Amino acid sequence: MQTLTSAFLITHNIIQQTLRVSIRLIVRATVVVFAAIAIAHAVPGSGSAFAQSFVVAPSTTVVAGAPVSIALKDLPPTSEVRIVAERAVRGWMPGAKRMMYRAEATYTSSERGELDLATATPKSGSYKGADVRGLFWSMMPTKTEAAADAAASDVTLAAFAGEKPLAKTTLTFLAKAADLVVEKPEKFPGAVYSYQPGTAKRPGLIVLGGSEGGNGNVNDLAQRLASRGFAVLSLPYYSPKQWPDMKQEVVGLPEAFADIEINRLSDARDYLRGRPQVDGNNIGAYGVSKGAEFALLGATQYPWLKAVVAMVPTDVVWEGWGPNIEAGKRASFAFNGKPFAFTPYKDFEKEFMGFQTGADVKIRRPQDNGRAENPAAAVAARIPIERYKGALMVVGGHDDQVWNSAMMAHNITERRAEAKLDTLALIYTDAGHYLSGDGWSPSTQYNAGPNKSGGTPEANARAQAEAWEKSISFLARNLVGK
Repeated sequence: MQTLTSAFLITHNIIQQTLRVSIRLIVRATVVVFAAIAIAHAVPGSGSAFAQSFVVAPSTTVVAGAPVSIALKDLPPTSEVRIVAERAVRGWMPGAKRMMYRAEATYTSSERGELDLATATPKSGSYKGADVRGLFWSMMPTKTEAAADAAASDVTLAAFAGEKPLAKTTLTFLAKAADLVVEKPEKFPGAVYSYQPGTAKRPGLIVLGGSEGGNGNVNDLAQRLASRGFAVLSLPYYSPKQWPDMKQEVVGLPEAFADIEINRLSDARDYLRGRPQVDGNNIGAYGVSKGAEFALLGATQYPWLKAVVAMVPTDVVWEGWGPNIEAGKRASFAFNGKPFAFTPYKDFEKEFMGFQTGADVKIRRPQDNGRAENPAAAVAARIPIERYKGALMVVGGHDDQVWNSAMMAHNITERRAEAKLDTLALIYTDAGHYLSGDGWSPSTQYNAGPNKSGGTPEANARAQAEAWEKSISFLARNLVGK
């Protein structure tokens, strides 16, 4: 067996950068900005005055992922209304420009002259079916570059009757609650500990990111969860050198995804139990992709975990990879210095060559092929999740092209059922891998480049929105008792 080639490492870093920025596009509203003057250049008739206003509740400024209602009133009865949404989105690759994204749809007002985006079905436009988030997730990139001084985290909506302007508003999606306290624990490189002020004890939550590594995505997610009432510690555990500068985002963490110690969860628990804001008897974990693998392994070893959310999970431990890692020799995770048995890949380097040849890259294929050719290894690598007696939630997509999260979520649920343990399972038929967002950000470009994550834009956005709210409810119910 040979050590991973330089070409493979370069293409691996490209895909990790793609995954990193793509997930940030999903979960972090503050990496996207609106051009404040763009609507005047992109929308006919926008130079005229807007006589009416949108009705947005609870406010035009909310924490990303919070429920929002958007409506228009005092319209001409049963008349056509066109609404245009615009935002600026930075491209996925390093150095990419911020380009304007745009969506629009035409509706018919009610007999009372009202239009509610939650119930109105577009006659035509960027999306189909009633969906308050439709104008947000269905945005497509234009060829217009965003203004350099555009305000961060704003979304502009403008309504028209033909060419006549009717109403205009700006929604601001905050990445975290305005009063959120964010600290940087010295013990955990790159981590943040976040909570809202108050004297009440809060349930603790440990958040684990995916194979993109570093701390950007996991810290963003941790702060969004903390904004919903939890005391949250993000736990970065791996930080590869990123293309093109080949530097680590978090110095001091492993560069290779091999034999990552799940013991870090015990250290994280000790930290949370020592914080005055935390109810140390109620601690859970939220893991995404490889972070879900981490969290599920932790659940089998640490019964103090009261609740676990495994977003696009696996039911087995997989092979490790990275610089100077010989193919087929190392596991992704270890416990107390002992690597877990693992399921090997097949033709992993061959799949990554698509970044050079232009062929589709579907990381699921070398995993599916490796599992099919090594059934005994897969059996040995199975995560014995039936040992975990706490509350478990799994979320998967049948069209996931990063790995087969739907099948693996089914396997987890069935093994738990056999052990007479309940599992909340959300399995989405037409969704892919990127399901840890909230449904309010553009989902049209997940499969636009060589790397395919799977799912349709609509299915991914709807799955994100439902899974996000159900995750919050699940954690509150099992950690707080609400």
